[in-house]
Amino acid sequence: MLRLFESPKFKRTIAMFYAHTTKNPDKSDWQPLKDHLTNVAELSQRFADDFNAGELAYASGLLHDLGKYSSEFQRRLEGANIHVDHSTAGAKEAEKLFPDLYSLIFAYTVSGHHGGLLNYGSSESGLGERLHKSDLPDYSPYRNEITIPDQNSFHLSLKPFPKKTGFCISFFIRMLYSCLVDADSLDTEEFTTPEKSSVRGRYDSFDVLNKKFDEHMRIKNSDAEDNRINRERKQIFDQCVEAASLPPQMFTLTVPTGGGKTLSSMAFALEHLKKNDLKRIFYVIPYTSIIEQNAKVFRDILGSRNVLEHHSNFDPEKKDTEDMNNGVEALRLSTENWDMPIVVTTNVQFFESLFSNKRSRCRKLHNLTKSVIILDEAQMLPTGYLKPCLAALSELVRNYGSTVILCTATQPKLNDLLDESIQPREIMHSPQSLYESFRRVTVQDLGSVSDVDLTAKLREHRQVLCIVNTRKHAKNLFDELEKSGNCYHLSARMCPVHRREQIAEIKNLLKEGADCRVISTQLIEAGVDIDFPVVYRAMTGIDSIAQAAGRCNREGKAREGKVFVFKSTESYGKATSWQNLVAEVGEMTLCRSDDPLSLSTVADYFQQLYRYKEDGGLDTKKILPSLEERSGELAFPFEDVADTFSIIEEGTKDLIISYDNNAESIIRNLRNADFPWRYVRQLQGFTVSIYPNEFRELERSHLVDLIGDRFYILNSQDLYSEKTGLLNRKHIGNESALLIV
Repeated sequence: MLRLFESPKFKRTIAMFYAHTTKNPDKSDWQPLKDHLTNVAELSQRFADDFNAGELAYASGLLHDLGKYSSEFQRRLEGANIHVDHSTAGAKEAEKLFPDLYSLIFAYTVSGHHGGLLNYGSSESGLGERLHKSDLPDYSPYRNEITIPDQNSFHLSLKPFPKKTGFCISFFIRMLYSCLVDADSLDTEEFTTPEKSSVRGRYDSFDVLNKKFDEHMRIKNSDAEDNRINRERKQIFDQCVEAASLPPQMFTLTVPTGGGKTLSSMAFALEHLKKNDLKRIFYVIPYTSIIEQNAKVFRDILGSRNVLEHHSNFDPEKKDTEDMNNGVEALRLSTENWDMPIVVTTNVQFFESLFSNKRSRCRKLHNLTKSVIILDEAQMLPTGYLKPCLAALSELVRNYGSTVILCTATQPKLNDLLDESIQPREIMHSPQSLYESFRRVTVQDLGSVSDVDLTAKLREHRQVLCIVNTRKHAKNLFDELEKSGNCYHLSARMCPVHRREQIAEIKNLLKEGADCRVISTQLIEAGVDIDFPVVYRAMTGIDSIAQAAGRCNREGKAREGKVFVFKSTESYGKATSWQNLVAEVGEMTLCRSDDPLSLSTVADYFQQLYRYKEDGGLDTKKILPSLEERSGELAFPFEDVADTFSIIEEGTKDLIISYDNNAESIIRNLRNADFPWRYVRQLQGFTVSIYPNEFRELERSHLVDLIGDRFYILNSQDLYSEKTGLLNRKHIGNESALLIV
């Protein structure tokens, strides 16, 4: 039964409506529905005020749960086993109250506040079908408690780019939706699990963070050796701080490998945030393999409670109920809405969230407003989705007050893909001068080379790094070269702890001047601080050649490092699909240039690459056209866009390797744990990602143990080599063989 109270003004009995319950049957501590709607409306408004949409967000907060004013829903709260659609009521009411533009904006956000943003569809499907429903329970009692604002209070101040009106409005709907679902989640959490809510928000202010950073840099600079490279790094740092006083916009930061761009870009972000009253800093990295080391740098300087590291290996779907009062729970909660001062995440997590329709992924998006967003290694923006990604970044700058920094040594040629009003401004005074100052290598093209000739050349060097395009090529070269003394193999088939141990051993040998030959896949190009006098690189894109060159004579100890580029004649050494096109364009660019690493050569390379991909290849799933097709009707395919925007096309499985005693101990604890998710971070260093077909083969051969519903353990140590990592069980003819791929 509904709880009743007597109105002293009207002297009549009025029903009390509730949003959330407790175990108390007398309802004395249940949450009144009016309180929930008001709380959500006010919190949504506070979030959306940052992009001048507070009144719209306030109205969406009031509308979102109007369906709970039905007697049917109240009976459901009391325990009745009935299904009640409570999300459509607010959308239907908005349709009655407001003209088409506002009514559809509210319809998307309100109807999807649980299940996700819908395709508009038609009267037979999607949002169109929801709006035509005629069998909703009566929710009219809301008028006794709630007053929906008049449309005259709404103000839509969007400035669309030419021919992108649909994208602009759909992006706005997604941001408004983000405000609503985060506010709804936070108010519900505060009522139902206040112990969780109390953990949130315990971060230092940016005034404190700036002081911590300044003190770290003071000590670092006082301890630094006075040499030419360090003086150049100091100039880069100072120019970043100087440029930070500029207003929010899109920037490029073109700094050579070894120029200290990680700390310099953070210096810019901290100072820029202070000068422009911004709110957060996002550091977006293309590789999960280096996100941990960058996040650790920032945690060591700014404190672990102020830095969130968020990627696929730290994205728990289950919510443990223990450890509520420590930093681990605060970190986990912050993955839900990115409310920490510093967020370090990946391209995949960042961009897939921006194009998602799901409540859980969209919830955090409003916190990108008025933020500094640094895209490290910006040349690694996903090419097949480059136009949608640039459109999203441009929206954040133009309509949401954010600053975007494209940070790399090999700046992609993006000007032609951006509107003239959003052309990036370079932070460095003279990138060309910096390039000359940091030039430490020469590059020579060897042409086509067989493995026999290549291994002969590698044996001539006591210390040499060879980077190839395929794992099989790396394995074959390693097997042959291993006979010649200290030789190491590096690839993603090795778990991170294994790789780190190998790299540490390699660094020691290099420091001692001992023999050291390394065969690696391109993972070593991803931020690994290592210094060889000679590097060989299989033909690839100019940006990757430049990254490889960054592992050669890195500290400038030799007068000149040597980088040799070659084209493998072996079938297993050739790049495939997209990487093959990259290699072809790289080879053509190399032939036209006297200096393959110069800024002009890099620009030429990207211009040619994007030209080859221009005809649909920079938006392979036609995401931008799909958002414009019916934009005049505000008929957007939110579900379709979310399904098609997938940077990693084929999902991988994380396989846990019992690599050492520490891993074995964690796995034992995992097997016995009531809350296995607490071991996620500890296990990160012992996982190898494999594709589904390989995983299924391991399962069929009973070589994988499952713990809980997600943790997969390799149960055969014969399948993991201390030299080359995970072996792939393949059947060739009638024989079983173990091959690296």
